[in-house]
Amino acid sequence: MSDGEIEKLKQDIVFHATLRGRPLVFHSTWGLFSPRQVDQGSALLIRRIEAADDDVTLELGCGYGPIGIAVAALCPGGRVHMVDKDYVAVQYARANAEFNGLRNCEVYLSNAFSEVPDVRFDNVVSNLPAKVGRELLTIILHDAKAHLKTGGRLYVVTVNGLRKFIRRNFEEVFGNYRKLKQGPHHTAAMAVKGGGAA
Repeated sequence: MSDGEIEKLKQDIVFHATLRGRPLVFHSTWGLFSPRQVDQGSALLIRRIEAADDDVTLELGCGYGPIGIAVAALCPGGRVHMVDKDYVAVQYARANAEFNGLRNCEVYLSNAFSEVPDVRFDNVVSNLPAKVGRELLTIILHDAKAHLKTGGRLYVVTVNGLRKFIRRNFEEVFGNYRKLKQGPHHTAAMAVKGGGAA
């Protein structure tokens, strides 16, 4: 491979996506999850999230930011916290919020909830990776409940292989579970703190 080809690989990957009717631009790079397009699971979840204009939302594991940025565009009167344990992901998510003119985003490093401030959120959203392991997924569900307002919603998308685990654990931790949409490879689901899943 020539020096020119290597230099080209080092340049940002830039693509456009329309999410919830809003045209958005994303910069990404090799090494981040799904760097050339919004992955199917995230796109499935984005279509299912219901949030009010002034909601305060947390996205866990934001990557370069498609879910959190879509929510920030959907809720201009609200605030979106976006966290990831990957420094490069945080840099790109922060830049993508700026590229899209979104001033209602806070992006910072956090291993799940480790650095999340003592804020009560209307929504917690996440494309939960299967590879983090069931132990961390269990911790995330309990911490999400603790950080949600009463009536707050946890929205997740997972690979279909985790569907039953998520249902069982949502029912155990939150007392409710609602499947929003199941696709060929992913399932979007939600739970509500302190109430039914209506």
